[in-house]
Amino acid sequence: MRILFFLAAFSCSQIIFAQDATVLGLKGEAAKTIAKEPTDTAHKNWITGGKLSLNLSQGSLSNWAAGGDQFSLSLNSYVNLHAYYKEGKNAWDNSLDLNLGYVKTTSLGSRKNDDRIDFLSKYGYELNPKLSVAGLFNFRSQFFDGFSYDASANKTLSSAFLAPAYIILSPGLDYHPIPNFKVFVSPITERWVIVKDDTLSAQGAYGVTPGKNSLNEVGAFATISYTSNLNSILTYTGRLDLFSNYKTEPQNVDVYMSNLFTAKLSKILSASYSLDLIYDDNARLFGPNNDAPRTQLKSLIGVGLLVKL
Repeated sequence: MRILFFLAAFSCSQIIFAQDATVLGLKGEAAKTIAKEPTDTAHKNWITGGKLSLNLSQGSLSNWAAGGDQFSLSLNSYVNLHAYYKEGKNAWDNSLDLNLGYVKTTSLGSRKNDDRIDFLSKYGYELNPKLSVAGLFNFRSQFFDGFSYDASANKTLSSAFLAPAYIILSPGLDYHPIPNFKVFVSPITERWVIVKDDTLSAQGAYGVTPGKNSLNEVGAFATISYTSNLNSILTYTGRLDLFSNYKTEPQNVDVYMSNLFTAKLSKILSASYSLDLIYDDNARLFGPNNDAPRTQLKSLIGVGLLVKL
């Protein structure tokens, strides 16, 4: 409950920013048919674009009295692609987020520190300017194997490509009271948890029956998304997903929250800070016996290239 209270308070604080006059002009244009030259007869209803971010840091020590790793290298990349279609009362919104991070140090070796594939597609039919009936599809997984490490740096496989993967298929209502702020709510949602790796499925990882490669859940789902230019150089993008499984312990709400702040330093240079929060009641990988769920947090700070596509 404390997590949900925090999330609700955070969401409300973000709505306040949306009143900025600059923000009000941004996505409102996307709700209109794309302007064309009078001589252009092509039917253009798509808005497409994206961002590419690459952050790199490296350090080395030699005869350094204060101590530390002799060598460290960190590389983090982020790609966002979006395609938005609008014609009459029909709208189709698609986004793809790809994150991949790598860190190497003398003492710890090579490890990934970020890995995410997240595709979201939502179609809506407008009932009024602020409300649409909609259908949503979401796929989330990662590229490479992930490991957990004990105090002796021994590693244990904890994730892989399609292990886990989450697929959501959800009909519902899409409410957008102000530009760049949307709330999608569905009382009936199908969610599949996929654990393709046989080693993990044999352990019953991520809630699947041991030996099975998937788990089907039916529940209530809500997602809140918000984007804002907080000022002339700082941009915020956030998303909050909530899912309650009707079949098993519906009071244990699964939470997925992502936050990205980007500060433009020059035409191609930027500083970024990301904070992700996950609570998955099926991810019982923690505690003394590795059989309990926990709130998962990940934060990354970087300075590097930012290219708009």
